[in-house]
Amino acid sequence: MKKILFAIPFLFSVTFLQAQPPAGDANPGDVYGASPVFDKVIPVDELPALLGKQPLENITIKGKVTDVCSKKGCWVTLETTDKTKIMVKMKDYAFFVPTAAIGKMVVMTGDAKIKTSSVAEQKHYAEDAKKTQAEIDAITEPKNEIRFTASGITIATS
Repeated sequence: MKKILFAIPFLFSVTFLQAQPPAGDANPGDVYGASPVFDKVIPVDELPALLGKQPLENITIKGKVTDVCSKKGCWVTLETTDKTKIMVKMKDYAFFVPTAAIGKMVVMTGDAKIKTSSVAEQKHYAEDAKKTQAEIDAITEPKNEIRFTASGITIATS
């Protein structure tokens, strides 16, 4: 009986620890996933015009993180100066980013495409981002968005 009583809190603590974004300050030079390729870095503001209707593969972009999944760090968003949001997911769910990356400049390599996000998917991400219930309820239609699948992200110096 004592073993069971000890095991229950242990299992809850393991589950709690696994469901958190990685710890860390997201300092310049920190790498998550594979190291990005720095040959040609595209500012995030140029991505919408370059993308058009054709997917782009193995490109490197630079932008400022505006949000990070608070549950696991499994997605981030970037934003252009015209307020276009870029949803970034990690390739093969292979790495996570700490919430300390919010407000930091990052460089990432991966693939970009236009994707239609369902209402359910948008609401899921809004819940992960700890949006208010009113903000979640306001999501009523699918929307086209730029989706970037990152194979690696580096915190930039500026």
